[in-house]
Order: sequence, then structure tokens, then C-alpha cells
Amino acid sequence: MYPYIDNFIYYLQLEKNASPHTLENYQRDLFQGLDFFARALGKPDHLVLPGDIDRQLLRAFLAHLQSLGFSRATVARKLATWRSFLRYLTREEILTSNPAGHLSSPKIERKLPRFLFADECRALVEAPPDDSPLGRRDRALLETLYASGMRVGELVALNLDDVDLTRSFIRVAGKGARERLLPVGAFAVRALEKYVLAGRPALATASSGEALFLNYRGHRLSARGVRKIIDKYVRQISLERQVSPHMLRHSFATHLLDNGADLRAVQELLGHVRLSTTQIYTHVTRERLKEVYSRTHPRA
Repeated sequence: MYPYIDNFIYYLQLEKNASPHTLENYQRDLFQGLDFFARALGKPDHLVLPGDIDRQLLRAFLAHLQSLGFSRATVARKLATWRSFLRYLTREEILTSNPAGHLSSPKIERKLPRFLFADECRALVEAPPDDSPLGRRDRALLETLYASGMRVGELVALNLDDVDLTRSFIRVAGKGARERLLPVGAFAVRALEKYVLAGRPALATASSGEALFLNYRGHRLSARGVRKIIDKYVRQISLERQVSPHMLRHSFATHLLDNGADLRAVQELLGHVRLSTTQIYTHVTRERLKEVYSRTHPRA
């Protein structure tokens, strides 16, 4: 089975342009399933063949995951990984049909995304000092995240030539190599100009390349580094909750919809393939309306 998994991972990397994080998750899910199938079949894992896997075995695997306490969302993701892998084997004519094709995924209760209010976002993005290279970098980074709604992986992948400050656009390579142009506001443009002119040159080294956001060693900033930066300023402004880069993305979408943005436009800005993915934010804005109503109406 291992050669088939290796070929599938290579296919995802080459044809689908999957991120290293996605590839790691797929490989982990496939190895976990393979371990279970080997035990259930009573044979070594390297002797398990694609034809050994049937619908009954897959259902047993899902039941096993649930018995281990995995959430429905995690179980559904692992099933989706195996469904995708088996579909690939079917397309390559290694299997005649996909045994996971008609297997139902666990029903997932969608949670409302957490977001910051506008005044909280303002306090966070304005927290970095403007008198040092790292401070200018942090201000530009936070302003860009909130102004564009891009994913943290998209942010750290930005190069200098992806930013057009004259026209106030940033070019982003999203999931599945889908490129999109994101407009950014005046605050983000000013912060980026200061960083590029008076912040990045002080951080750059011979190994910096074209990376836009650099760490203190002059290397490309990592997603983990961005999370540490956000944590630092969340503590500094005494915000009593955890804030992730994705929470700024949720805040971006929520604030646009709260102020009358079209749902289809927000979908384009976020880079969602399906409108149903974006529609979760309409529930957030309804909750916001309820909150405003309850706080302000004399008879609420």
C-alpha cells in the first residue's frame, strides 16, 4: 500500500499544489487508517492492498475513530482523505470502484466563527510601535491581515513583487494555486510603505530573497511566528481572549457583511470555492443584530 500512498501524495503536491500542511495531514490520516486495516485483516501493513479495503472495513474504521473520542469534524476529515485516495486509485484503474463513494460522512454541527469587534481590531493593529524595524513589520503584518482577510499561510508566502502599493492591491496565491487580487485600505498601504522602506531593509540579509515579511534573523517569517506576534500584542492590550490569525480573517468577513457588503463579493475576497462556506458569516451577523437589538431596544 505504501507505494500507492506515496504516489498519491506526489500527485497532490504536483497536480493539486497542496500545501505542506495539507500533505502532512493526508499522510497522517492514511497511515492511521492503514494501521487499523492491517490489524483488522490480520496482516502486516506493507501487505495490505487497495483491493482489501471495502465499505465494511471503512465503516469499522469510522467506528474505531469515534470510540477513540475524535470529534465528528475530525472523523469526517479522515473519511474525506480516504475517499479522495480511493477515488484517485479508481481513476488510475487500480480499483474498479471507490468503496467510500457512497459512505455517509458524520453530520457536523457547524460552529459560528469567533471574531473581534471593530474597536478590538483597531486596538490590536495599532498596538505595535512605529519606531523600530520589528514594530513597523508587526504593524504592517497586522494591518494586512485585517485589511485583506487572507489566510496566514498566504500572508507568510508573500513576496515583494506581490504587493502593488500604487494601486493598493496584493496578489495572493490561495489554495489549489488559485490566484486572486485583494484590495487593501489606506491604513494597510501606509503601514506596508513604512515597513518596506524603513523596516525590512534593516532586517534583510543575503538569504532573505524576495520574502516580504522577515523575522529578526532575516529569514521568511513563519505562520508560527505570526501567531507569536499576535499573542504578544493581545497580551499588551489586555484583550481577555485568545486571538488567532484566522480570527482576524473571520473579523474581516463579519465586518464587511455588517456594513452591507455583498455575500458574493466577500466570497471572492476570502477565496472560497463554494458560497455555502461564506454563508456561515451571515449567521454571525444575525447574532450581531440580536446583540445590538437586545442592548439598545427599550422593550428588548
